[in-house]
Amino acid sequence: MFALACLDRLLFGGSPTLYGVLFLLVSALTAVWVRSGDLTSAPVVVPIAFAAGLLPIAGGEGGLGGHLMGLITALAVEAGWLYGGTLVAGLIVTVRKVRLMARRAAERERERERGRERAVRERGQGQGRVPGAQARAPHDRRPVRPRSPRPPAQPRRTVPRSS
Repeated sequence: MFALACLDRLLFGGSPTLYGVLFLLVSALTAVWVRSGDLTSAPVVVPIAFAAGLLPIAGGEGGLGGHLMGLITALAVEAGWLYGGTLVAGLIVTVRKVRLMARRAAERERERERGRERAVRERGQGQGRVPGAQARAPHDRRPVRPRSPRPPAQPRRTVPRSS
């Protein structure tokens, strides 16, 4: 965003509207290109990039205090673009996360089904069934007795350190 803001200032005199539109595009691209393991970081990084990119176009006069005041003012005035870009990144990341979770659930279900089929084959049920053996349905399992209660937690005995 900093490079785009420098380019905006060089070519268009620091147009905040152009910077906001570019920020929306960068937010969407960031949410699309981030790794699956880092999905939650995209909506966090995007506002930081927005603030870093505002430095060249914020406009401030004087020393450090003037530039800092210009940056804070630009953040307040351009907050709509900031919220919009964060919302875009958040929505894209949310859709990607939901799809990832659904895909993983489907894979787990396929694995379970394969395991069930393998277990049926190994037990000898079906065509190669042992004569006289009685097949048990999965719901005909023996009832599980309740666990006995755990004893209450005991505090650790600590030995004082010698100096």
